[in-house]
Amino acid sequence: MVLNYINKIISLFMTVAGTLGNMSVSVNYMFSWWGSSEKKPIHFILIHMAFTNILILLAKGLPKTILAFGLRNFLDDIGCKTIVYLERVARGLSICTSSLLTVVQAIIISPRASGWRRLRPKSAWHILPFLSFFWILNALISTNLIHSIRSTGLNISQHDNDDNYCYFMLENEKIKWIVLPLMVLRDAVFQGAMGGASGYMVFLLHKHHQHVLYLFNSKLLYRTPPELRAAQSVLLLMLCFVFFYWTDCAFSLIISISARDNNLMLNTREFLTLGYPTFSPFVLIHRDGLLVKFWHAQWEKLRKCL
Repeated sequence: MVLNYINKIISLFMTVAGTLGNMSVSVNYMFSWWGSSEKKPIHFILIHMAFTNILILLAKGLPKTILAFGLRNFLDDIGCKTIVYLERVARGLSICTSSLLTVVQAIIISPRASGWRRLRPKSAWHILPFLSFFWILNALISTNLIHSIRSTGLNISQHDNDDNYCYFMLENEKIKWIVLPLMVLRDAVFQGAMGGASGYMVFLLHKHHQHVLYLFNSKLLYRTPPELRAAQSVLLLMLCFVFFYWTDCAFSLIISISARDNNLMLNTREFLTLGYPTFSPFVLIHRDGLLVKFWHAQWEKLRKCL
């Protein structure tokens, strides 16, 4: 009972803290985006990523949060289908958006003589077709869940765990072996692009570091360009994503081959699922000083009005 109580408290804390953090990031970049004459594509992608994180936190963490207040079986069939479907779509969007963020940032910091420079998006609206494609792709891949999700409130015998509102029915084998390879292919393609772009950024940042050392040895003053500072933040985000994604995969594999259910493993996996959307906004807030910049800008506006 003590472990169950701690599990609910941690889920509640991660859901609330992650949602507030992503809302702060989203609002900050929205103000920066609309208040600037130059609409930066990276800001548009980060706004979308924050929205995706909020979807994951609400779809995954909200049932656990409501459970912490003592409610039982508040979701019907339609509610279960909606919650689980949105969570699966949002997790796919998280992978795709993180990959796009890394690739675009790598293109932005690429040298002017490089061929990659020609692929640099001229405006934020050039990103919109990619995000639309991601929504369509992940919505189609996740459609099998609509038929295989049921509420435990309708047939409690199907699921012996009171902490779950929804359960999976056995899927059609043909549908399963169509959807599963598509998900694996999606993850492989986008994570491959993410890995390649991250490696390219590490190479460029290393060259920049060598250049800075040369200038320091020459007693010349040099400041890191904003694009390279942004690249460092993106790399930290990708490290955070890779850690939570692959740890989650490892726990999922262990649980699937385990002979019996292990509540500790299941709870740990749930925390890993919430890990990236919870901690990623705080990486940006810490690295870029978003809240300090935001409140300073609001204070300056207030002073001008007065």
